Amino acid sequence: MKFAEDILIRPYITEKTNAEIAEGKYTFIVDKRATKTEIKQAVEKLFNVKVLKVNTVNYDGKEKRMGVHVGRTESFKKAIVKIDTNPQPVTYLAEGGKEVTASKKYKTSIDEFGVAQ
Repeated sequence: MKFAEDILIRPYITEKTNAEIAEGKYTFIVDKRATKTEIKQAVEKLFNVKVLKVNTVNYDGKEKRMGVHVGRTESFKKAIVKIDTNPQPVTYLAEGGKEVTASKKYKTSIDEFGVAQ
């Protein structure tokens, strides 16, 4: 079991990802060995939000050179996480046919992400 702090490395902030925040999509650089399920659990634990969907992309490092020196940039894994921006209370029937409404206290945005909406 990995710790949530070890799975999420840092937020990935670009113009495109800033525009996607309005739709509830947040982008993170994550550990290369992390699965979608682990990423979902880590985001839900750290930011107290309900995750609907996780998409991941693996990037290979590019070959770069400075004069005669040749090297590679670092490879990384990017995760695009879609959160529930309008959490609905869950309604179910309890014993005796009574309707019970349970609402969990999820946030509708990630304020710690580092950008203003």
